[in-house]
Amino acid sequence: MEEMKAKQNKRRTGSDEDTMRPEYDFSKAVRGKHAARYAAGTNVVVLEPDVAAEFRTAKEVNDALRAVAGILRRRRNASRKAG
Repeated sequence: MEEMKAKQNKRRTGSDEDTMRPEYDFSKAVRGKHAARYAAGTNVVVLEPDVAAEFRTAKEVNDALRAVAGILRRRRNASRKAG
């Protein structure tokens, strides 16, 4: 029991001892690799499986959404001019 308390206290003191497990290898990690993209406001949208099955790449999804957005934009502009 005393040994358990000693371990808990050791963790709380913030010792410099390396406690990383050997199976976690971050030696080739790049700090902040995706930070710029994240900060730029990238939106992640999860597609339903039936929708995702229609597209092979992210470019195809983006092209389709741009086409739909263009149609919506033209429709809005047409209704403003008519009204």
